[in-house]
Formats: sequence, C-alpha cells, structure tokens
Amino acid sequence: MRYERCRMLFGEEGFEKLQNAKILILGVGGVGSYALDCLYRSGVKDITILDYDRYDETNQNRQIGSEATGMLKTERLAELYPGIKTIDQQMDMAWVERFDFEPYDLIIDAADTTKVKIEVAKKCYKKLIMSVGSAKRFDTSKIEVASIWKTHGDALARKIRNELKKARFNRNFTVVYSPEEDQCKVKGSCVAVTGAFGLTVCSEAIKKILSS
Repeated sequence: MRYERCRMLFGEEGFEKLQNAKILILGVGGVGSYALDCLYRSGVKDITILDYDRYDETNQNRQIGSEATGMLKTERLAELYPGIKTIDQQMDMAWVERFDFEPYDLIIDAADTTKVKIEVAKKCYKKLIMSVGSAKRFDTSKIEVASIWKTHGDALARKIRNELKKARFNRNFTVVYSPEEDQCKVKGSCVAVTGAFGLTVCSEAIKKILSS
C-alpha cells in the first residue's frame, strides 16, 4: 500500500527501475535533504548520503531534520529514513579523487564548495545532476533545468562553466538553477526555493531512471 500510487504513476516496470536504482547524494542540507525525501518516498531503496556537518539553529529555516541541533546530519537522516546508507565525510578534493563513483546510477551534487563541484563534474558527468544557486532567492517560478552550458543568470553556474572551459572540459551534465537576481548580499535562504530545488532534482533523477 505504501507505494501504491507510485506504482500507478510509473507502472510496474518503471517502479521496479526506481526500486533498483542506486543513488548517491552529496550534501544533505536545504537542497539535498528534500531530494532525499522525494526519492525515498518515490520508492528508491538504495540511497547513500554524504555529509560531515552537524545541525545548528540557523539550519532550521530550510533543512529536514534540523530540529536535532548538534547532531550529525547523516545520523539524524538515517533515523528519519531507515535503510539509507551514510558517509560521514567532508567532501574535499582528495576524497573526490579517490572515491569510486562507478557503482552508482546517479550522482546528485547538492554540495557547496565550487572547486569540489567542478571535480565531481569532471569525474562523473555522465550520471550527474548538479544543484547550484538556491540561496538569496524566494521565487520558485524562476527555477530551471538545463545543461551546464545553457545556464544563465547564476553566478555559481557561470564560475563553473568558466573553470571547465579553462580545463578544456566540454561535456554535458544536468544542472538545476535559478536566474532570479540575488535578493540579498549575504546567504539568506528560503525553503520555498531550496526545497523546490531538491524536489526538482528528484524529478530529474526519476526521469533519468525511467528512461534508462
């Protein structure tokens, strides 16, 4: 009964694909936690999350599980979503270099560090969905999905494009972004947008899985 309506929507074959998909989520904050929730509720059984941070009070405006102030995000989300796998690890350049992304069908990059995001793209662009620029915005109607080379109006996406060009990297990968102008100078955020980013990432993941 739990997934009955998912089966109705995706069909038996499609739902079986979702249940068999193996997904890695890099970063489970304002975007990644909602992507996790959506994938989990849609029937994906094999989800691994990576994060090293602990919740603090400032996370409570946008992150699932953030009422558990001081707790590791991976530990709290493992309680909320039984059966997921966790990696309590800072995602730095060294980790990206040595980590084996091959076993995963999809990689969701909801992390913050630009250099690391670029390295992830270089290493697993074929199965990557990247989130950029969800802070400083509150208009969900501006959210778009495109190839990294077709993004516009987002400073982080532009920086990533420029760095990839310098590295003579010209491969495509999917990006969820928003060209909405920054509404503040510091990293203000609204769950309407960060959560919608995560749900959009989930939608793109489902589409990729069903079409495989």
